[in-house]
Amino acid sequence: MNNINKVSEITYEDVADYLKLSEVTNDEQNTLNNLINISKSFISSYTGLSLDKLDLHCDFVIVVLILCQDMWDNKTLYVNKSELSYPVQTILGMHSVNLL
Repeated sequence: MNNINKVSEITYEDVADYLKLSEVTNDEQNTLNNLINISKSFISSYTGLSLDKLDLHCDFVIVVLILCQDMWDNKTLYVNKSELSYPVQTILGMHSVNLL
């Protein structure tokens, strides 16, 4: 996998490598791109950061990959907030600006 430092640098190829997919069809490419976009939107919504601010935090890269893996494994196109892994919750919590 490439050395990725920004969320905006994540491609479907990076996610496919993370998921250990050997060959990716056009449909799977589209799905992986959708998963990346859903993950970015979820992070933005959860933290209160705008999408353009996600690149300021390199630890969001692993969060995107983990969320994509979870959605891929569960064949869903949404993030189940009640079932976030501890690492994802911890990283997102560190950067949340909309805590009440």
